[in-house]
Amino acid sequence: MKKSVAELARMVGGTVAGDGSVTITGLAGMSEARKGEITFLSNPKYRSLLLETRASAVIAKEESEKGRVPFIICSDPYVAYAKIAQLFFQKPHKPQGISKQASIASSALIGPEATISPFVFIGENVRIGARVTLHPGVFIGDNTVIGDDIVFHPNVTVHQGSIIGNRVTFYPGVVIGGDGFGYARERGKYIKIPQVGIVQIDDDVEIGANSTVDRAALGKTWIKRGVKIDNLVMIAHNVVVGEDTVIVSQSGIAGSSEVGNGVVLAARAGVSGHVKIGDNVTVTARGGISKNIPPNSVVSGSPAMPHRNWLKSKVICSRLPEMNTDVNKLKEKVKAIENQLKIRGEA
Repeated sequence: MKKSVAELARMVGGTVAGDGSVTITGLAGMSEARKGEITFLSNPKYRSLLLETRASAVIAKEESEKGRVPFIICSDPYVAYAKIAQLFFQKPHKPQGISKQASIASSALIGPEATISPFVFIGENVRIGARVTLHPGVFIGDNTVIGDDIVFHPNVTVHQGSIIGNRVTFYPGVVIGGDGFGYARERGKYIKIPQVGIVQIDDDVEIGANSTVDRAALGKTWIKRGVKIDNLVMIAHNVVVGEDTVIVSQSGIAGSSEVGNGVVLAARAGVSGHVKIGDNVTVTARGGISKNIPPNSVVSGSPAMPHRNWLKSKVICSRLPEMNTDVNKLKEKVKAIENQLKIRGEA
């Protein structure tokens, strides 16, 4: 594929500084880029690399090294990079047909332009849309409904009754609709609570490798439109995750919690059961949520607190050895004063 700098600028809503006719055939990082490729600068600390890059054009907020190479100037170079990367690297869907080594129930309905690989299992009464790609080892349970333009990577499991929207991608090892962790305790023993609900996953969701979304005990576990889930994330039964939320690796959400729209749960964040997180909340890495969080908050620590308070507490913690020394000195002074008072009292 070949595009001029001017064509790419129009695609991302940017402006050209320099020669817009330069031909671009690919995209790479500043250190790896070669002639014919475009690169990007979104973090100012890498500005010095502009002197060394061999790229034929640069995406940035402003022009640097004027005249050396053309620039695409835009407000958010990282977003522009993402759009151009999709242009050069996303492969169009090319259906490969249905393998004879796949096991497909006679009652299943599969839309046109499907790619169904060897060793895929599709159960009874499954409904699958158009242009799906199911890689080897995918399991689709009975009565599952799956939309269009789906990609399930190897060894994905979607249990019975799940509802999957359009343009959804599951990476290797994802498990959707496994039993929720529900038990009642009687006289020290645990009684299994049947998990008879479902999982619903809306359009444009991506779920990373070896992440799990449990089926509801009753009703549904619901992952709404545009949610992006990293590798090794656990979503428990009856959780609701709002639109355009991002959940980073090794995070977990306990049962019946609700996460709002536009939330960011950074790496290793933990959410207790039956809590609500408002819209546009950011929970920083290793944050522990044990109570409701109001919208538009940034929280840190475990248990979580407002981020500014957490920063102050970290400063105080770093000074604890010094403060301990000061306290011990004060105790010695107080003891000396008390001894002097005792001597004067006896006199």
